[in-house]
Amino acid sequence: MQTLEQLTQSIQPLDQSAMQQAKARVDGLLKPIGSLGRLEMLAIQMAGIYRSPALEIGRKEIIVMAADHGVFDEGIAITPKEVTAIQAFNMTKGRGVTGVCALAYAAGVAVNIVDVGIDCDPIPGVLDMKVARGCGNIAKTAAMSQEQCESLLLATARLAMQRVQDGISVLGVGELGIGNTTPAAAMVSVLTGAKPEQVVGLGANFPSDKIQHKIAIVEQAISVNRPNPQDGIDVLAKVGGFDLVGMTGTMLGGAAAGVPVVLDGFLSYACALVACKICPAVWHYLIPSHLSAEKGSQVALAHMGLKPFLQLDMRLGEGSGAAIAMPILDAAITMYNRMGLLKEAELELPTPK
Repeated sequence: MQTLEQLTQSIQPLDQSAMQQAKARVDGLLKPIGSLGRLEMLAIQMAGIYRSPALEIGRKEIIVMAADHGVFDEGIAITPKEVTAIQAFNMTKGRGVTGVCALAYAAGVAVNIVDVGIDCDPIPGVLDMKVARGCGNIAKTAAMSQEQCESLLLATARLAMQRVQDGISVLGVGELGIGNTTPAAAMVSVLTGAKPEQVVGLGANFPSDKIQHKIAIVEQAISVNRPNPQDGIDVLAKVGGFDLVGMTGTMLGGAAAGVPVVLDGFLSYACALVACKICPAVWHYLIPSHLSAEKGSQVALAHMGLKPFLQLDMRLGEGSGAAIAMPILDAAITMYNRMGLLKEAELELPTPK
């Protein structure tokens, strides 16, 4: 059985030769050099990820990790905890009526909902990888043991790798868990050094006049658990949650399998911080989708040096931002393959100085 160390060691740097060949083609397309901006950079990045200058549009899937959180008991959310289970059922193939399902349908993207810790009995149509019925209350104790954290990281990484073996060429990440912006804020605070008040947001319509209480709970969680900012697994285990571990594992597995991983919003950026702490090479496989309206998003993105493609003031989560961003990858590949070449048109355009 593959260990976490073996998994991270299998994540390779991007193929520089493929990227150089892709850049030469992009620069030779029927347009001024650089005129399609980040779309050009994305095509080159994908050539490095796939280790080939030949790019094709393939199947895409968003893996949504669902779990409940013990810190819900501290009054950090107004949505009932039971909504996690209800929405997980609403994401199943027989229904598919949630926000991410609708947006993924529009983009031709599959949605795979996984129960890694919902406080309920198994839900038909939901992949059951439940660790426990909700994690620990981080305001009082660790979210989980290190053993649980490492085991779930490996299990969800293997799931991601298996999906790639099954023919998925682009993975997206999403989450579902009432109250999960609180542990995510704690993670971002610890990993970036930002103060809790700089990263704690309103989540799912939390009353603005109660935000100081949510900040205080994040401060308490960090004080009680004392996570090591240099140890991503320690941060996840102490102030994270099962859904956040699952998303981090998906990123590690996607990178190990050699496919792009499209991030969603604030929750995924918190997990990306951890994934990059565990294995810095993961960074090159990440595609940031949108600038979430959640307060800590800019802090996390700036810390990683990632620039999202979209700004839509969204904060739904579920993987909804990843679904909307998927067609951008298709656009980059289609540009790369269908545009004519300057040399074929016998045109010579000035190069930028």
